[in-house]
Amino acid sequence: MSWLDTGRIQVSFGEQPAYLRVAGELRQQITNGFLPPHTRLPSQARIREEFGVSDTVALEARKVLMAEGLVEGRSGSGTYVREHPAPRRIRRSGYRSPGERTVFRQEQSDDTVKGVWEARSDQRDAAPGIADRLRITAGSRVMRTRYLFRVEGEPVMLSTSWEPLALTGRSPVMLPEEGPLGGQGVVERMAAIDQVVDNLVEEVGARPALAEEATALGGVPGRAMLVIARTHYAGGRPVETADVVVPADRFRVTYHLPVR
Repeated sequence: MSWLDTGRIQVSFGEQPAYLRVAGELRQQITNGFLPPHTRLPSQARIREEFGVSDTVALEARKVLMAEGLVEGRSGSGTYVREHPAPRRIRRSGYRSPGERTVFRQEQSDDTVKGVWEARSDQRDAAPGIADRLRITAGSRVMRTRYLFRVEGEPVMLSTSWEPLALTGRSPVMLPEEGPLGGQGVVERMAAIDQVVDNLVEEVGARPALAEEATALGGVPGRAMLVIARTHYAGGRPVETADVVVPADRFRVTYHLPVR
């Protein structure tokens, strides 16, 4: 039994299960470089012998490391330590520079980052959650646009946006990537139909990756993803909402917020 003295109370922590203890020691070997990236993780038999544990404990310890994203299985080869490059920053800001104004700048406000994107739009009935965010009736028609962003050829970000067709339908900005303002950000496009975007709200959360997200961005289903749920407003009316998805282990979201 171990104790942590908090100054006012003492909190008791029970002894760790064997598989967590083994996983912790292997994790330490990975983080201190003793098991560098691309090194094969010791086999289940080797873990059993080295730590004096059962096959079940050795297997569960390996599962913990895999769930944490520290190792990955390679078909027919074994389990290897994953490479973890330094996380990139995604800068979020309400500030609009007078320079390049594109959908890429909308999602990544750092002007030093250059990238390209692929997009596809289609009309859909608004699901209840999306309808709530846009303050429209569930089943109302929306334009859904799905984006894949790349930096230096590497897929780094997914975004899915929804815009109410009651607002944009039969207008020059109905298709976000086509027409005279195709490829521009929400602010510029909405201004063309007399909707002045004056604020946006973002909510950041995390969840496991869906299968198609893991395929697009690399990794396996269940990998942790950061999800930025963003909504643009014009005079209190939601004019666009989107989910921006990035791998949680590769990115940090940084906000620049003006103080008034």
